[in-house]
Amino acid sequence: MNGMSGLSGMSGIEFFHYPWDDHPTALVWGVRVDGTDLRALAARATRELWRPELEDQFEEEEQERESAELIWRQHDGLGVLDFTGNHFLDAADRTPLLGCPCGIWQCWALLARIGTTSTTVTWSAFHQPEREEWGELPIGPFAFERTAYETALRNPPVLREDPLGPPSF
Repeated sequence: MNGMSGLSGMSGIEFFHYPWDDHPTALVWGVRVDGTDLRALAARATRELWRPELEDQFEEEEQERESAELIWRQHDGLGVLDFTGNHFLDAADRTPLLGCPCGIWQCWALLARIGTTSTTVTWSAFHQPEREEWGELPIGPFAFERTAYETALRNPPVLREDPLGPPSF
């Protein structure tokens, strides 16, 4: 999947905050790349990888719906109090971009390599540390114009609810 878009070859980035389901007063980071929630990108990239594990996990008539819901909601944002905006600018090979919906981000994180230059921020080499056998996931790479990235990071809007919505594969 190529994350490049627009005439400049750069992807668009949006950061936002939304209430965490289990504790609505606690906010988490949300991310959209080129208008698509990062959680949706991760769900689409891992759907087929999940199939063998989820086979026969639910009643036959509920299998497809329950599996889709689990895959779609496998990640949540990172806690605002735990992760400052600067976290998303730290150049590193294994940076968490999403966490587990249980609230303990480490138990099901989506990690990526963040690279920075004076003019760009890149995200690449997405992977699930709890499923190393999946290898690098087919997400990105994404290159963002650094000034736009920093502006989005500095001024995230606070949404009233989680914008993810129902599964859409």
